[in-house]
Amino acid sequence: MKEMAKILSVMLGLCFSLTAIAQPHAEHLLVELLRNPLGIDKASPRLSWRILSEERNVKQTAYRVLVASSFAKLDRDEGDLWDSGQVFSDNSISVFYDGKALKSDAEVFWKVKVYTNKGECDWSAPARWQVGLLYYKDWDKRWIGFDRYFNTDDHQAGYLSARYFRKEISLSKKVAKATAYIIGLGLYEFYIDGKKIGDQVLAPGLTDYTQNVMYNTFDVTEQLSGNNHALGVTLGNGRYYAVRQEKPYKVKDFGFPKMQLQIRITYTDGSKQTLYTDNTWKGTTDGPIRSNNEYDGEVYDARKELQGWASLGYDDTAWIPAEYVQEPGGKYESQINRNMKVMQDIKPVSITSEDGKYILDFGQNFSGWVKMRVQGARGTEVTLRFAEALQEDGTLSRDNLRAAKATDTYILKGDEEEVWEPRFTYHGFRYVEVSGYPGEADIDDFMGRFVYDEMETVGEFSSSNPLLNQIHKNAWWGIASNYKSIPVDCPQRNERQAWLGDRPTSAYGENFLFDNANFYVKWLEDIRLSQKTDGAIPDVAPAFWRYYSDNMTWPSAYPMIADMLFRHTGDVRVLQDHYPSMKKWMDYMRARYMNDKGIITKDSYGDWCAPPATIEAGRGKSADKKYPNPVLSTAYYYYLLQLMADFSVHLGNERDRADFLQQATQIRKDFNLQFYNQNGGYGNNTLTENLLAMYFGLVEEGEKVKLADRIVEIIEEENDGHLSTGVVGTQWIMRTLTDMGRSDLAFKLTTNKTYPSWGYMIEHGATTIWELWNGNTAHPQMNSENHVMMLGDLLVWSYENLAGIKSKENGFQTIRMKPEMIEGLDSVNASYHSLYGEIASNWSKSKSALEWTVSIPANAKAEIYLPTKNLSAVTEKNKKLQDHKDIEVLSEEAGKVKILAGSGVYHFKIKL
Repeated sequence: MKEMAKILSVMLGLCFSLTAIAQPHAEHLLVELLRNPLGIDKASPRLSWRILSEERNVKQTAYRVLVASSFAKLDRDEGDLWDSGQVFSDNSISVFYDGKALKSDAEVFWKVKVYTNKGECDWSAPARWQVGLLYYKDWDKRWIGFDRYFNTDDHQAGYLSARYFRKEISLSKKVAKATAYIIGLGLYEFYIDGKKIGDQVLAPGLTDYTQNVMYNTFDVTEQLSGNNHALGVTLGNGRYYAVRQEKPYKVKDFGFPKMQLQIRITYTDGSKQTLYTDNTWKGTTDGPIRSNNEYDGEVYDARKELQGWASLGYDDTAWIPAEYVQEPGGKYESQINRNMKVMQDIKPVSITSEDGKYILDFGQNFSGWVKMRVQGARGTEVTLRFAEALQEDGTLSRDNLRAAKATDTYILKGDEEEVWEPRFTYHGFRYVEVSGYPGEADIDDFMGRFVYDEMETVGEFSSSNPLLNQIHKNAWWGIASNYKSIPVDCPQRNERQAWLGDRPTSAYGENFLFDNANFYVKWLEDIRLSQKTDGAIPDVAPAFWRYYSDNMTWPSAYPMIADMLFRHTGDVRVLQDHYPSMKKWMDYMRARYMNDKGIITKDSYGDWCAPPATIEAGRGKSADKKYPNPVLSTAYYYYLLQLMADFSVHLGNERDRADFLQQATQIRKDFNLQFYNQNGGYGNNTLTENLLAMYFGLVEEGEKVKLADRIVEIIEEENDGHLSTGVVGTQWIMRTLTDMGRSDLAFKLTTNKTYPSWGYMIEHGATTIWELWNGNTAHPQMNSENHVMMLGDLLVWSYENLAGIKSKENGFQTIRMKPEMIEGLDSVNASYHSLYGEIASNWSKSKSALEWTVSIPANAKAEIYLPTKNLSAVTEKNKKLQDHKDIEVLSEEAGKVKILAGSGVYHFKIKL
């Protein structure tokens, strides 16, 4: 068996990949299983696999899945849990388990035999998953913690010291299998015999703990190989003990940190035992982590270290018995999205000193913390302050952090060299000020630790344009920095909330870069659980802030991300799970905010953060201004009606589909009656209003040319070749221009270096994406230098329109490859790891020819648009296109030859 190190995008409990290779009957055909991790609590998990082959036009014709309760049975081809039989289907990415009911904590083994048009494969090597705890009563013991303050806490400042808990255990038999299930709130670290279990950080994932809480699962068989062991858990605050309590009407506070742990053990003689948290555990708050706060940082006093506290033999006589405490209230769920992890170490690029303070420059804005090496006298206090930018005098610029202190403090225990990094905080930064450092600091004494959700980068993009490549790089860093188990808006100031308005289209583009399907499946559940009983959806989910402003554009993220996940993964369950809640919200908005003229009157933000007319016009001014606009809310309602109609088709609900389409027809009429101007624009005739009307299909057929002319006029003449869109309009601008036949104008916007543009950010030192187009001159109250909302549809456009990698149906089983060959762009090299395998599109052009290499994974096909009017001008591997039996010419239209090709690698050359 050959293992792959990478994680692959799958849905609802399928995270890990394993390359399972068997000797196939058909030459060059291999099967790769996408297998489940530990702790899957779905009754019918989704099983997926890939066919690996270099042959062309490989199609799956049938499959047979075996699922067994033991490896031995599976090895004998006994599917005692499920034998699907031979199923004639090309489905390989969403086969739902349909066997016997699974039991909690059970280990399940499976394999698949695949039949293709090229031959039959042998059975794949086995994969396995472990069932989680399916029922509430599986957690039949008690929560422990301390629901009170201690003298180690600073109640007035809102600071709480970490809670430490321990227990020693004795096992009388040899362990065959042991699985630990832990819920540690807000954040935890779990130890056995002094060694941390797992490499996750800031775990578990954030939720509204009154609605649901996440548990993590670990195989600890190896750690419990002896008879006597010590268990230890450290609890940090996270968002359970609210990081800001001065506004109780705004911020949810869930209480004091608490935990529940159980270890289920099967001994070699077949007997079983479960270890639980109870009041025989002991705890203390008098440890080295004196305070830990997501916004403010961590204070660590090494003089208070509890040496060996999670190991056998530690003297805990000064500790007190753990106390039984109330449970959080939410449903217990296995965490399907991966935890955060230190994903990369980043060395500083420079260190400077003045007046006893050092400034570290890491050369890159990112999120995480600093690991420090230091040696000095006992009691020496070293302070690290974090910032994204510097003042002109070289000191930190921290005004844009608002009330976040973003400061870590380490107090030395003395004598020996000490190495430290925080446990329960993170920062967004490029620069760090170090003060109080004993002796002379060296650049090698510090290391930046880049922290985000553990997920694979699945997309690559480069082109002949260096600026476009840099924007793509900045986007990657910004997106990764803001993956914190929820898609936060920014990692540095006292906000860090999952604003729905930032992500409707950004999430779509992000999926081309990261294996984030489970991440966004989890977030959709956060949104669903935050919905009020009347149907209202908040602006922030989980609703850590109680913001329910009722508008169309922000909650549009809910159906739009569901649509993206369905199209990119082919898993209809994402629609099944959320359709009722989405429909309830749509009905709520219609009933509450549609007037007698058919207009949705409620919009909260307008085109949020649209750029000031000039860079000077916005100097020193706050962008925190709202301009509600019923054109936006009504246009979005129309667009979402069409999405809901599409969802209804996939769910077999023809009655709802007819109702949604009928509503859409009437809305379209009312929208044009109320908002269309005879001069060819809508509403106030802004770029955003007109873009929405064009892209959503609201404009009457006979008026499209006039509206297109108006859009171009705004950009080229009124804006001098620049955009003027905020967070709403930027989500649609690149694709709208391309659909209008003006991809050249979209390219111009992308490659501008003057204000406002992505290039302007880079020209002024940005290494991520700013919150504001004028982030270098705006009032610091709101000018994060690490946001994603202004990416809009740039990434979507880059992959789908420049590279030509777009899913037409069933999670890229049918691909639409229609790249834009733009004057001034000489090459594009892009790839995307879909569930079927890698899709690649690499093209380059000269004055005389275009060369285009396309890679299509097995069991998929592509509709390929060749940019030529002349079929005879095309060759594939030096052979005329017409002479290829495995390529079907579908049509010759609009200056392009459309062909259909199965899996394989194709090298096209087109004479120009």
